[in-house]
Amino acid sequence: MPFLKRFYTVPELIQPQLFPFTLPLFAQGVEHEFRSDVTIFVGENGSGKSTILEAIAAKCDFHLSGGGRNQRYQHQERESPLATALRLAWFPKVTDGFFLRAESFYNFATYVDDVAQDDGRMLDAYGGTSLHHQSHGESFLNLFLHRLHVVCLS
Repeated sequence: MPFLKRFYTVPELIQPQLFPFTLPLFAQGVEHEFRSDVTIFVGENGSGKSTILEAIAAKCDFHLSGGGRNQRYQHQERESPLATALRLAWFPKVTDGFFLRAESFYNFATYVDDVAQDDGRMLDAYGGTSLHHQSHGESFLNLFLHRLHVVCLS
């Protein structure tokens, strides 16, 4: 059963002159109810798939370049007009999580290394080794196994 049940925009908070409300998907507002554990957003480049995921991440107080709620680092953190207009409905409310953003994972890995210089235990949540010293696939797998505690069946 999904934790995030629904998202929707508040019509009075839509700013039609600002991106992403200039996209057809968001121009009249958006609403979606999650009915399964996995949801796949499909669409052309520039249609708003990443934009909606970023807005959800912003509403959850995640760093928009990726990471957990307590991870703050310098890298293109910006405000999301969609997040301002977006409302989320939860059951139950989730207070822990991780926003995985593949294209900026390198910056997140650098942040982890920086924190690990002061506290080497930081790397334990990522397999005990710098994410930069692992292959791309290994670093993602170790994030899933050690930080997100995803069970992988072989």
